[in-house]
Amino acid sequence: MVASGLNRVRSDSRCSFRESERAMKRVIRLAIVDPNDATRQSLKNLLLGIDMVWLEADCSRYEFFPDVIQQTQPDIALISLDSDSDKGMELIAKISQEQPSCSVLVVSSSQEGSLILQAMRNGAREFLNYPLKLEDFLAALDRIQQSNTGLSGDGQVRSSRVISVAGVSGGVGCTSLAINLACSLARNEANSVAVIDLDIALGDADVWLDIIPDYTIQDVAENISRLDYSLLKRSLTKHECGAFLLPRPVNLDETAIVSPDGLRRVIALLKATFTHLVIDVSKSLGPLDLAAMDVSDDVLLVTQLDLPCLRNVVRVTQFFEEKGDLSDRMKVIVNRLGLEDSQISLNKALETIGREIFWQVPNDYATMVESRNNGIPLLMQAPKAKLTKSIEQLASSLDQTAKIQTDEEDGNAAKRKKGLFSFLSSSAN
Repeated sequence: MVASGLNRVRSDSRCSFRESERAMKRVIRLAIVDPNDATRQSLKNLLLGIDMVWLEADCSRYEFFPDVIQQTQPDIALISLDSDSDKGMELIAKISQEQPSCSVLVVSSSQEGSLILQAMRNGAREFLNYPLKLEDFLAALDRIQQSNTGLSGDGQVRSSRVISVAGVSGGVGCTSLAINLACSLARNEANSVAVIDLDIALGDADVWLDIIPDYTIQDVAENISRLDYSLLKRSLTKHECGAFLLPRPVNLDETAIVSPDGLRRVIALLKATFTHLVIDVSKSLGPLDLAAMDVSDDVLLVTQLDLPCLRNVVRVTQFFEEKGDLSDRMKVIVNRLGLEDSQISLNKALETIGREIFWQVPNDYATMVESRNNGIPLLMQAPKAKLTKSIEQLASSLDQTAKIQTDEEDGNAAKRKKGLFSFLSSSAN
C-alpha cells in the first residue's frame, strides 16, 4: 500500500511537471521598468492575473533595465515613460537595437502625437495609454503576435478559440452539445475550457454538470465597471472534468444583466487564460447572443432533420448573411441523426438548406437523458458510446480546423513578407 501510494505521488508529480512545462512553453515572458512605485505595482497587479503572461522581472531604474533584459531575455519589455520620457526614449532605442528578439511595448498617460511618433521611430511595437486596460493590453499582444516578432519558445502564443452553439429551435440539443463539447475539449491536457450559459432566463448548463454555483453571470453584471480577471475567475465554477462554468442567474427576476459591450469585455478577459470558450446562446438571437457570435471563431448551428428546423436553418443563414461574415463562420450540426424513420433524408436536407453539413451527431436519446438526469458528462457517463465518440471527434475536428487556419495565416504572412522584400534577392542576383 505504501509503495502504491508512493508511485501515485510520483505519477502526480510527473503530471504536475508536464503541465508546468506545457504552460511555460505557451506563456509570454515579460519585464517591466517604471521608476514610479505606485504605477509599477498597478501594472504588476494587472499582469499577474493573466495566466498567459509570466512576469520575468520588474525594474525601478531606466539605466539598469538593459542589464535586466540581457540577463532574463524576456519576450516583451514594457516601458513606462511617465517618470522621464527622454530616458525612456533612449531605453526604447537601446533595447530595440541590442535585443531585436524582444518586442518593446510602451505605456504612458500622455497621448501626445509627437511622443507616440518618437516612441515608434525608436522601435516601440505598441504604445498604450495609462491606466492600462486589460483588453487593450491583450489586443496589443495579438498584434505583436501577428507581426511575427520575437515571442516565446517556438514563436507561438497560445491563442483562444471562441465557439458559440446556437439551436434553430427549442429542444434540438443545443445545451447538451455545448456542455459535452466543452468537456471533450477539456479532456485534452493542453486545453483549458470555459462555458458561458447565455440563456439568461431558462438556461440549464449547471444541471447538465450537477453544479450548484456560488456566483453567476449576474454577479459579473453587477460588477462590470470594476471587473478584472481575478474577480471574473472567482465567478467561475470548475467541474471535475476540467471545464469551468459561468452560469445564468439563479432567479428569473434578476435584471442587472450584462450588456453586449460588457459581455465582450468578459470574453476578452476569459480569452486571456482559456484556450477555448464555449458559449451556449439563447434561442432569441438577441443583442447579447449576437455580441457573443460576433466575437466567435465558430458558430455551431444545431438542427434536426425535420422541416421546421431546416426552414429555420435557412432563415438563420439569411439573417447571418445580413450581419456580415457570421454566415462564413457558421457550421451546421445535425443532431439526433436516425431519431425517426420519418426524418428528412440528408440529401433532401442539403437541398433545402443550400449548404454543407459540418457534423452529424447520432441519436442515442436514452444515453443522453441518463447523462443529463445524473448531471454527468457523456465522457464520464458513457465513454464508449457512439454518441460520446462522435462529440469527441467533433471537438478534435474543431481543434484541427483552428490549427489549419493558423497554419494558413502563418503561410500567407510568410508569402507577403517574401513578396515585399523579393526585389532584394533579385537585385543581388
